[in-house]
Amino acid sequence: MPENKGLIFDIQGHSVHDGPGCRTLIFMSGCPLRCEWCANPEGMEFKQRLMYQEQKCVNRTQGCTRCLAACPRQAISINNEGEIPLKISRELCQSCTTFDCTKVCYFEALTVSGKWMTLEELMRIINRDRQYWGQGGGVTFTGGEPLFQKDFTIAALKKCQSVYIHTAIETSAHIQREAFLKAMGYVDFAFIDIKHMDPEKHREKTGVTNELILGNITALVASGWPNRLIIRLPVIENFNDTDTNIIATAAFLNKVGLREINILPFHRLGDSKWMKLGLKYPYREYQGTTAEKMEHIKGLFQERGIACYTGSDTPF
Repeated sequence: MPENKGLIFDIQGHSVHDGPGCRTLIFMSGCPLRCEWCANPEGMEFKQRLMYQEQKCVNRTQGCTRCLAACPRQAISINNEGEIPLKISRELCQSCTTFDCTKVCYFEALTVSGKWMTLEELMRIINRDRQYWGQGGGVTFTGGEPLFQKDFTIAALKKCQSVYIHTAIETSAHIQREAFLKAMGYVDFAFIDIKHMDPEKHREKTGVTNELILGNITALVASGWPNRLIIRLPVIENFNDTDTNIIATAAFLNKVGLREINILPFHRLGDSKWMKLGLKYPYREYQGTTAEKMEHIKGLFQERGIACYTGSDTPF
């Protein structure tokens, strides 16, 4: 890990769904959860990762083999059996730090996920985008899990606030409490995910239980944090979309004094990224959440006094 740098796997401008106004999204690498439906699997690990987009590969059309010669570990070979032109040994790639194969892939079939950046480099990009936000915009830290790199993210949040940039965060809140509350002291607007109210069900699909998450949400509200917090619930079929779980989620929100939730329909947009990483997407066969299901869940929350926003239909 380079000293005083953060690993960022994407930066997107002109977002209008991740906090108030028009925003720049900073995608931080690393996450303590392993959600099987993750749309950003390249951000799960706190490391740079090789991604292969077979549609751009010209091995079979132009006979290109530059990446084979460039790889010092001989991790890339010709695939003579399947539709995908190249075979990549992900085990041999695990310890790679130079990614020489990507440097000779002029068609960008091989790319690196993640770039190490100093805070100064990041702030130059944020300040570049600032002129396009308009009134009420700002920066949103997301991921991955932005607080997985807590020191860098806290420093970035603090710097943004010092120059009057509105800060938002999308977080799982699965982080040691002291660090979580410290970070939230520099946040103006927050989304926190609740995947499931049952701790063991939560573990089944994310790899961790929910006690730390729910405890941190409770502690944040009890601390008197003065800013806006909206809970998010990704609606996953046969996992957390039951009436029992929705009613339990609403009960928790009422108990801690929160009155807003944003429910997100499942989509398969992450499938192509799993493929680029050489992984099989566990939810490849699942269909998007129906409008009827979303309306039913919305009704359950509203009946219990919780304002429920569906997908991008948000009032911020």
